[in-house]
Amino acid sequence: MSNLSQIVQKVRSKNAGPFWLTIDIFCGTPEAYAQIVDGLSTQRVAALFKTNADDLKRFDIADLNVVKFSLPRPTIQGARDDRDMHGAGWAPLVAELEIN
Repeated sequence: MSNLSQIVQKVRSKNAGPFWLTIDIFCGTPEAYAQIVDGLSTQRVAALFKTNADDLKRFDIADLNVVKFSLPRPTIQGARDDRDMHGAGWAPLVAELEIN
């Protein structure tokens, strides 16, 4: 098994407004894209972030070899409890997931 980061070109996370985060997985090749689409379930990503899979939005963009997830932020951006103002700290968690 390999970590997701060993298969893809880049994993990026960022804000998608003050209430949402987005995670982009840039696969680089059609082969890597197919491996990620088949090997990474929405439920697994939801479990990683301790959120309901129904709240997660997934976009598989074959023309760009990109898999994208959008999820509600656990706290509103800039709130007192917000530990990641820019949303960049979520990508390393996804990058370390093992993929078959």
